[in-house]
Amino acid sequence: MKKFWKLGLSAFLAIGLLAACGEGAKNEKPASSEQQETTQVDKATFPMTITDAVGKEITLESPPEKIVSLIPSNTEILFALGLNNEIVGVTDNDDYPAEATEKQKVGGMEYNIEQIIALKPDIVFAHDSSMTFSAGAIEQLESAGLKVFVVTNAKDFNEIYTTIEQLGRATGKLPEAEKIIKDMKTKVEEVLAKIKDVKPKKVFVETSDEPHIFTAGKDTFMNEMLNMIHAENVAADTADWYEISSEQIIAKNPDVIVVTYHYVPDILTKLPQRAGFDTINAVKNKAIVQVDENTTSRQGPRLAEGLEELAKAIYPEAFK
Repeated sequence: MKKFWKLGLSAFLAIGLLAACGEGAKNEKPASSEQQETTQVDKATFPMTITDAVGKEITLESPPEKIVSLIPSNTEILFALGLNNEIVGVTDNDDYPAEATEKQKVGGMEYNIEQIIALKPDIVFAHDSSMTFSAGAIEQLESAGLKVFVVTNAKDFNEIYTTIEQLGRATGKLPEAEKIIKDMKTKVEEVLAKIKDVKPKKVFVETSDEPHIFTAGKDTFMNEMLNMIHAENVAADTADWYEISSEQIIAKNPDVIVVTYHYVPDILTKLPQRAGFDTINAVKNKAIVQVDENTTSRQGPRLAEGLEELAKAIYPEAFK
């Protein structure tokens, strides 16, 4: 379809140039065969059947006109696709872009089922990462006749690209999705080019303050990003997100400590004052940095920017 789209665009531009020169200005020409074929192909994508992360098949008769998103990452993708008018409901946690804060709120960890049903969405986009607490809610929505598409909890950038392509296809915004993916890949390539010759550093990522310090282990997207930028995740000996003790952090002796939260005022000043932390290389070398939690964790279009922010935090010398 992409080939047809390009042919149609070329034909359109050619006609426009002739008109500008006065050729055919008086008589409007009919659409070229390429343009007609493009229109037919676009319409032929609907109805379509798509399969979600839990293996459920959903048939869409036409591009959805009313959409509800149940996680901020989905919302960011949908807005990036240009679906501001179609989005009618988001969660309490959706804060980007600014337009998302103006949409009808449908709950946070617990969804307002009645409110979602009342919005009469053509499709609801949920997420596999929240299925542990949202499975029951999704069953209720489907029992009410709503179509719920569960988006995959991506483990790497390729799966992010697939998610964006899926949402673009399901909403009739495939060209926009392809543009987002292309821009993300370009940004990732730029970042990797800048850090290709760096000396790898040992990194500890802290996602919450003591007394319950949590970090990202293996099988997390954060660990994937650290691997991409040649950083050694000192917490990768354990899977998923988990609680870690101060003693364990001291023993792992990271070269850099990355803080992803902002709810503790002056955390960059307080963290080095923890008992025993003065022996850690990151503290000795004042290599404690703070990054934006959303851009470095939300599985959406800004994740490429998050990769750059993470790389700059760990290897500032490569970006001077």
